[in-house]
Order: sequence, then structure tokens, then C-alpha cells
Amino acid sequence: MGKPWATLGIDLHLQPAGGGVRRGLTDALRDAVRAGRLAPGTRLPSSRSLATDLGLARNTVAGAYADLVAEGWLTARQGSGTRVADRPVPPQAQHPDPTPSRTGRPAYSLVPGSPDLASFPRAQWLKAARRALAAAPNDALGYGDPRGRVELRAALAGYLARARGVRTDPDRIVVTAGFTHALRLLTQVLHARGLRTLAVESYGLDVHWALAERAGLRTRPLPFDASGTDPDGLTDARAVLLTPSHQFPMGVTLRPERRAAVVGWARRTGGLILEDDYDGEFRYDRQPVGALQDLDPGHVVYLGTASKSLAPGLRLGWMVLPPSLAHEVRGLGSSSVAVLDQLTLAEFLTSGAYDRHVRAARQRYRRRRDALVAAVAARAPEVTVTGIAAGLHLLLQLPPGSEESVVRAAAWQTLAVHGLARYRHPEATTRPLDALVVGYGTPPDHAWAGALEALCNALP
Repeated sequence: MGKPWATLGIDLHLQPAGGGVRRGLTDALRDAVRAGRLAPGTRLPSSRSLATDLGLARNTVAGAYADLVAEGWLTARQGSGTRVADRPVPPQAQHPDPTPSRTGRPAYSLVPGSPDLASFPRAQWLKAARRALAAAPNDALGYGDPRGRVELRAALAGYLARARGVRTDPDRIVVTAGFTHALRLLTQVLHARGLRTLAVESYGLDVHWALAERAGLRTRPLPFDASGTDPDGLTDARAVLLTPSHQFPMGVTLRPERRAAVVGWARRTGGLILEDDYDGEFRYDRQPVGALQDLDPGHVVYLGTASKSLAPGLRLGWMVLPPSLAHEVRGLGSSSVAVLDQLTLAEFLTSGAYDRHVRAARQRYRRRRDALVAAVAARAPEVTVTGIAAGLHLLLQLPPGSEESVVRAAAWQTLAVHGLARYRHPEATTRPLDALVVGYGTPPDHAWAGALEALCNALP
């Protein structure tokens, strides 16, 4: 009995047509190479395998291969098989940009919200994954606890207590697929409780506001000044979303008196504080500001992720819940994070690899921040730099009325950078400020110098 077709090699989508069988196959293969569907270096199936797949004689396929080798489309070497020749791919064969009106992708990016993805600790993560998988009990591969694997919740409880001052235990931690997943669960619970308004900061991410509004909650911005978000605006609100340790995007830390005021509001009214500690591990010129949750674990939901410390593509986040919320959130469904990823992060935390990675990243990002501050001071002395004590971004305050023109100038320098206006809540009453939000963690090391030069060339 011959081998089943599924074992005979790679699949090729070919439709030989017209001019005889051999010529039709030759034309189909040539068109596939010309269009870029068969990339240079791709190894083709043996003539026997392809003949079986297409229902052709083996000599027909061998002849077509020979014709294309002679024309230079393919190469054939003993022991290496038949491969697509190394030829320049015409521009129209490459994947097109889905928006033809764009002039092309920027060469550099200082858009905030991402770490240097090239610095992800691949080797250490792989070691942790292997150790975690080898040690995992069989029941770890089942459906499990909706809060997430106990190994990760225990590791997070220890780490958050030690590094961020969070008061919790594994039973009150829920593993989530990042911050937006956590916020989606929380806004559903708030809406079910009868809340219809979520207080937010005047500057933040529109994706978070939109998510809350899809859950049926109107977002109402609070006043903002040099001391951070003003809790005096929390008059009739019952829930608020804050970034107290390092406000995004303004970069300020909520002052102690305002931290006390917002916690006092929560105690008096039974309100709930959603604390987004999105980049709490990265501080440079001061001692770390502890989590707001430490002041009142009964009224604060602590939210964190591995998006800035490791990579957003991991989709790993966590919530530390007050006892009053734990049952309601747990009832919304099981954790959507892959078990092996949870076990790997648990091993990464308990082995000390996470701390080592964060310390190394902190030093690298501090060097970048220092270089950026020095370059702006030398090249654009009219620009004020703020929000530099922590995090992966800072603010460049521009002359009034110049934000749009500077963003356009950056585009001419093939640099992607965001103006502060895109982070302003539509209903904010705070006086607008012209500024750039510069994410200095984003570029890989090889692109950092070029991105910095492009930025300085665009500044007034």
C-alpha cells in the first residue's frame, strides 16, 4: 500500500491550467515564485510527493522542475532537494500595506506603551518554561481554578508584597489576560452593581474609556494639576480609575495628601479605587512609591501586568481584589491565560529570574532616559522635560500651539511619536498643554540612536 498523502511533504496550492499538463504545472510554479507565495529558499516537495498530491505522473513533475531549474527559478542540489532560487522579489509581490494612502511605515518609533521587545529574556524564559512543565502536576493541564493556577497566584502574592507593598494572599488574586481583560471584568461587575459612572483621569488611554462605556459606564474626567489628579472631583462618584504611582501620560506621582484624600473618599462613601500600576518596577531617581492598595486593601483593586516588564504579547496580568469583590469577579468565568504561561511566569518569579531581568532593564532604560534628557537640553533648550523619575516614558512640554507641527516634523524625520492631545479625555476641563509623550523604552538598542536624532531634529 502506498503512503497516505498527508505524509508526503509540504503542501503547495497549485492550479495547473492550459497548454498541456507539464506546461501548466511549470507555469503555476513560476507564477507562485514570481508572486512571492514561494519565498526564496523554500524547499519544494520531492517530485514523487508532488506527483501524488496532484494526481500526475512523476516524470511530468520532474520535467517541470527541470525546466524551472534551467530558467533560474529553482535550484537543485544533491542532498538539498529542489528549492526556490534566491531572486529579488518585486515590490508588488511583497505584502501590501492595508492602507494604500499611507506613505510608508516610520523608520523609528518613540510611541509609548511598550518595552524594548528585542530585550525579552528568551533563553531564561525558555529555561523557566522547561522547569515549570517538568514539575507541573497532571491536574495542571485540566480546567482548573477560575482565578488562575495557585502556583502563579502564590508567586505573585509574595512578589507584590515584597516589591510593591501590596497586602494580599493567593485567594484574592485573579490572573487575567492583561489589563484590558481585567478592566472588562471589573466594569461588568460595577455595572451589575448599579453603577453608571466611572471617574477617570483627565489624561489617559481612550481604549480604557471606550471599554468602560461599552459596559454601560459613562467616564467622567477629574481635574488635574501639578500634584496629579484632584480627588475633590469625586463628589458623587462611586468608582475611580487611577494611575497613582506614575500617571500615564503626564508622568507625575500622586502626592501623599491626595493619596490619603482618595482613600478617605472610598472609606466614607464605600467607593472603589481601580489602581493601574502599569510600570511600577521602573524607578530611577527616587525610592519606589508603594502601591495605593497598601493604604486600604478593602477599597482598592490593584491591577498589574507583565506588559512593560516583559512583553505585552504574553497577555499576562493580575488583579488583587478586596474581599467584597472576589466572589463576583470569580463568577464571570475562568482565567483565559494558558496554563503553561502561568506556570512559566510563576517559575520566573520564584527563581529570581524576573528580579534579575527587571534590574537589568531598569539600568538600560535609565541610560536611555539620561541620554534623552541631555540631548533635549543641548539641542532644544526651549523644551521642558518632565515625568522623568520613573516609568518608560516622559513628557516634552512644547511652546504653545506647536504640538501638531512638531508631530508632523517628526513624521518627516520618519519618526512615530504621539502628541499629548491624543490622550486628553474629550470632556476634560483642565487647560490643554502642548507636549510630546515620548516612549523611550520602545526602540530596540540598534535603533535608539537614530530615534533620538530624529526626535531632536523635529523639536523647535
